[in-house]
Amino acid sequence: MSNLLAVPFKKTYQIDVVGAARNYLSENGGTHPDAVKADIKQWQEMRQKIVGLEANANRINDILNYHAQLTSILSKFPVDIQLEISYAPVFSPSVVPVTLRNLMFERAAIIFNLGALYSQVAASEDRANVDGIKRAAAYYQNAAGTLSYLRTAVLPNFSIPPGEEDSPLDLSEPFVHALEYLTLAQAQECFWQKAKIDNYKNNLVAKLAAATMNLYKKSLTIILEANPSIKHVFPSDWLAHIEAKQYHFDAVALYRKSREELESSRYGPQIAYLSQARSAVKKGYDIARRGRVLPAVLNDMQSFQDTIQKELSHAERDNDLIYHHDIPNGSSLPANQQAVVAQATTPKELTNPNLLVPSQEMLFAGLMGWGTREAINIYNDRRKNLIQEELVTPAKEAKDTAERLLQSLSLPASLEALERPVGLPPSFLKKAEEVRLDNGPAKIEAAITDIERLARQNSKLLNEAMDILDQEASEDESTRQSMPLDRPLSHEANVHLVDKERRYRAILEQAATSDETVQTKWDQWERNITELTWDESALEASIPSSTKQTQSGETEKHARNLRTLLEALDDIHEDRNNLIRRAESLAGVDDVQPRILKAATGFERLADSEIHPAMFEDVSNEELAKYDKFIQWMKDLDPKQEDILNSIQSENELFLQSRKDSETVKEREHALQSLDLSYHKYKEIIHNLEEGINFYNDLSAILLQFKESCRQWSVERKHEIHSLSRLVQSLTVDDDKTHGSRSKKTLPDLNSGEWEESSFGVPHHHKT
Repeated sequence: MSNLLAVPFKKTYQIDVVGAARNYLSENGGTHPDAVKADIKQWQEMRQKIVGLEANANRINDILNYHAQLTSILSKFPVDIQLEISYAPVFSPSVVPVTLRNLMFERAAIIFNLGALYSQVAASEDRANVDGIKRAAAYYQNAAGTLSYLRTAVLPNFSIPPGEEDSPLDLSEPFVHALEYLTLAQAQECFWQKAKIDNYKNNLVAKLAAATMNLYKKSLTIILEANPSIKHVFPSDWLAHIEAKQYHFDAVALYRKSREELESSRYGPQIAYLSQARSAVKKGYDIARRGRVLPAVLNDMQSFQDTIQKELSHAERDNDLIYHHDIPNGSSLPANQQAVVAQATTPKELTNPNLLVPSQEMLFAGLMGWGTREAINIYNDRRKNLIQEELVTPAKEAKDTAERLLQSLSLPASLEALERPVGLPPSFLKKAEEVRLDNGPAKIEAAITDIERLARQNSKLLNEAMDILDQEASEDESTRQSMPLDRPLSHEANVHLVDKERRYRAILEQAATSDETVQTKWDQWERNITELTWDESALEASIPSSTKQTQSGETEKHARNLRTLLEALDDIHEDRNNLIRRAESLAGVDDVQPRILKAATGFERLADSEIHPAMFEDVSNEELAKYDKFIQWMKDLDPKQEDILNSIQSENELFLQSRKDSETVKEREHALQSLDLSYHKYKEIIHNLEEGINFYNDLSAILLQFKESCRQWSVERKHEIHSLSRLVQSLTVDDDKTHGSRSKKTLPDLNSGEWEESSFGVPHHHKT
């Protein structure tokens, strides 16, 4: 039996690669799943090979090949494609596995199992001969290098979302680091063993032993200083084994130093070293005996303890009778020097997958990477938002500001009432025609009806979601009356869902208040807006006519100046519209894909680089910079408009002071102003209603997702009850069979039929 440890595999189970990959590509991939069905099939087949691993060196390539393809898969897919991946804890293969929707979890676990396989092959080598020792040392160094690569290159990119209940503690940095030092210590032990067989000098053997002791010590220190939850993952006999080995090799180093002192006829230091060695080996033996370590380890220490005691007794007798050398205090002995020979050797195929699989033979080689594709989508969204927020919105706000001022000054109504005493000005006829062609009042009524329907629908979705939670709570309460449930009560477990419901309910209430405001506005202006739909003759008849007034030259001059300023203001509005059209035309032919693909090619050359959209931010910023000129030109128009509006205010004051109007002119002016204001209120109400419809449609999608989350949460809780019920029944049957004696019941294997309907383990009520 070997006196070295082998890291067990993290047990895994079958997963539905085909279904998850096809669903993701159908919804997000930009490629039909049938175009890559051979790649999907090969992925499934390669994954199948790493289920049920055994300690055989021939399986190393299976894992390395799958890992190589997995690096390509991770460059083409995001980590979460709704593929549930299950791995049991490393030292507890029969308990409920940790299940995550995370391809980085798959990669980390695969690399862990590769390290475990190297250690198992190493432990199985026959170290009774030098060749076996060499092979064992090489495999243990590969194990340490694999675990080092996992710790430094992979785990930093593997994160568990906050609130996630399942957390693989055996893939934490301290856990992996401890195993890394353990496998390195065992590789060093192999080198020590070879040096011992080859009869190397005592000084060198002592240094090798001291380095072995120090590596075991580092492994144990990391475990003891880790979070208690991580420390407790290690079996107690493993902790005892590592600590016993630490003391064992401390004793070996001291023993070899005593032999060196004996060769130099320094009998006092010889006895001091042997005394220290006896103390160390006794501590190690006691720990090994209490910790129930491997029999081979215990036998080694027992035999070594006997050897040290025998030599110490002999040395003390000879010194007492013959040499009479002073025996130095143990604390005065120089510290043992170390010779570290074992090195963590990372397989080159792990760091450079293309050594195994050329780039063109990687799975999904022709598929654009998800990070690249997402970067293109993000750029397009940023460009769209930039045009909207930096051009369209400022243009609208500037125009609204100008129109509010003109309305407060009764412009252009006061000018048109003066210039056209009879009939309707062309600008008013155009506005009225727009409302008439839109069938404005009917359009508003239909939109209001749609909003009321959507509001009711959203409220119904929220109520249905709460009904699901209420039903689950009733079932939970009913079940507790018939059997004990070791899980939170429904009102405690669903608090995160109830909090969301409250937020959504408050949003609906705020939206209802806004709807009432728009309805009130429509009630107030319905009559005026309806008038805009009259035919031209009826509309003209509703506007008072006036006789042509003789105005002073001063008044006519101010009127002409006002008209010129209003035309200049219209030119500003048109300039803004032209800028928007030019920017949108540029956006229509703006294809960022070639630049992003070129950048992605550079990123892919970097080893272990997972391409994220954020990596293309510099490229996006450079490409978006070509819209800066439009933004600046838009800003340059603001002071020009401000100057024109100031001039309009000043000129309008002079115009009002100089003119002499009859009552009929004033009535006509007010009527035209009212008509103009009605048109603007119509546009405002239509805009409010369109925003409301868009809001309710967006919220509806969110509430549908929330309802589904409530349903899934409820189903998981039901599965827990079903699983616990079956477990209790099974235990009861076992009790009956043994006439009251309690039999030990373990959870079923994940491949068993029970898992098709049940889900053992901690509640998943935080998952949504």
